Amino acid sequence: MSRRSFLTVTAAFAASLAAVAAFAPTAAAGPLDIAWTALPPLFQGQEQEQQQAQDRLTVTVVDTNITRADGTYELKCGPTGGTHPEARSACARLDELAGEGRDPFTPVPEGQMCTMQMGGPATARVTGTWQGRSVDATFSRKNGCEISRWQNLVPVLPAATG
Repeated sequence: MSRRSFLTVTAAFAASLAAVAAFAPTAAAGPLDIAWTALPPLFQGQEQEQQQAQDRLTVTVVDTNITRADGTYELKCGPTGGTHPEARSACARLDELAGEGRDPFTPVPEGQMCTMQMGGPATARVTGTWQGRSVDATFSRKNGCEISRWQNLVPVLPAATG
């Protein structure tokens, strides 16, 4: 084989290797370094479980007229834990709302028409992380919209009465 033929074959081989390398994982990438979107739905559920594992909320409730309900509680979901008196059912409710695509921490929109009824003096504040985002929400029972918003979040918030 002549030197010229050898260089042509070598250049063709190098070009083929470069083409293969463009589609192959880099040397630094391991077998698990793949995008979640490329995984079948079975494994995408694990990503949701990992996200849920990060849910950590502090719930402070006052003036419910229920002595055992007032106070500050930690709620951890995935695995369930903290000092919240109904942690398991509270986490289940948050999972249910997330599954429906609802955000229970969104305030009542400004200018919303609400019935003028008083549901009692209870107030609550929820802070922390839910679904990978920061939460800092306040709740009251000062009108029909706020009462409905509160009730939507029971048992994360206690079932306060007027």
